[in-house]
Amino acid sequence: MLNKQRWKMAAEKRKRNKSIIVGLDVGTTKICAIAGELDEDGITVQSICCNKSTGLRKGVVVDIDTTVNSIKSTIEESEKQTGTGIKEVYVGISGSHIKTLNGYGAVGIKGREVTPEDVEDAIDSASAVNIPLDREILHVLPNDFILDRQGGIKDPVGMVGNRLEVKATVVTGSVTPIRNLIKCCETAGLEIMDIILQPFASAEAILTPDEKVIGIALVDIGGGTTDIVVYKDGWMRHTAVLGIGGNHFTNDISLGLNLPFNEAERIKKAYGSVFLSETEGASNIDVLTIDGQRREIPRKYITEIIEPRAEELIELIKQEIQILQDNGITVSGIVFTGGSSMLSKFDRFAEAIMSMPVRVGYPELKPKFFSGGKNPGPHLKLNCIEGLEEYSNPMYSAGIGLVLYTAESLFSGEKHIVSHRGFSGTFNKMTGWFKNILKKEKNRR
Repeated sequence: MLNKQRWKMAAEKRKRNKSIIVGLDVGTTKICAIAGELDEDGITVQSICCNKSTGLRKGVVVDIDTTVNSIKSTIEESEKQTGTGIKEVYVGISGSHIKTLNGYGAVGIKGREVTPEDVEDAIDSASAVNIPLDREILHVLPNDFILDRQGGIKDPVGMVGNRLEVKATVVTGSVTPIRNLIKCCETAGLEIMDIILQPFASAEAILTPDEKVIGIALVDIGGGTTDIVVYKDGWMRHTAVLGIGGNHFTNDISLGLNLPFNEAERIKKAYGSVFLSETEGASNIDVLTIDGQRREIPRKYITEIIEPRAEELIELIKQEIQILQDNGITVSGIVFTGGSSMLSKFDRFAEAIMSMPVRVGYPELKPKFFSGGKNPGPHLKLNCIEGLEEYSNPMYSAGIGLVLYTAESLFSGEKHIVSHRGFSGTFNKMTGWFKNILKKEKNRR
């Protein structure tokens, strides 16, 4: 933990060396690069550049050349807007290959004060779980510290005891998708500074500290998958990836109405709704069919196609949350984000099925302060240059969150400690496994 003198030195260093942080959201439908400048006041978003993504399916790379070209185009556009060469990026990862399991670790303290190193050792021991050879541990996230049988401890550093235990959630990913993502970025001429699980990034941009305490599920509906992350008592308690995303809505419309995929996507964004009023249902819309003909169809046809898929997705989310409820983790509400969360009346539809409060989460690109952990001094401020306010849109939550998540870690300077935001050493833990992945990949070559 930084004391006042160390914080002042870190702030002076940031003041002398303003740095650009680039979050790269490599998604199923879009590749987005968000560049932010980190200085002594916080982070200012300088540019948001996006291009269509066609080389991924359900969050996993299936065409390296296409993905590389999309990444290059996006980064080049970002370089033009920022006037800065970009070689280092922080990349988000998701996909149906992400899995979680429970971990437990313990270390002996022998009657002295608990140090940050003891916390790190306990978390390291919690990572000693049996996983298949084709998987890697991405995150080891504590959700309870126990000191001499006393649980419910958020930050044991400085406390006196004999035995420190930790219960943790271990997040794993398949090695092959990770290696392919790394290869795409390296082939595009980029150095990956870190890989961050996208739901955590989205949560950083969307959820409030109070929501993380009372129990909230963030549901990020991406193009190919839907990411779920659940917080309770300030800890991340669960994460899951569902194999349904916004492209499934689009594909249903395309097949059901015999429309090209791009036209179906346009129709979904312009007229997509999970239920309609009588007036809305009686209206017609113009569409371009797959044979190039224009015709009118009742708008209610779109809703009749979207509603069953929306209900299927919400029921799957409900099942995930019910498992947590059965295990004693209370979820008080749901926050939806991602592009398809903007379907008309989707939040009301979900609220009726889930029987709990629901809202749509928007990343706010306006002056806003975020906690910098327990460090003294001013907290991190998020801002953006003029003209980027229009990107305060759920479809950019993950990208904005990547920049904010990274900036929080760099701004606070915290390493191997626990704060009320949860384990802020996650960033460093991620770097550890990521370096191991790179080392294995280089040895393999």
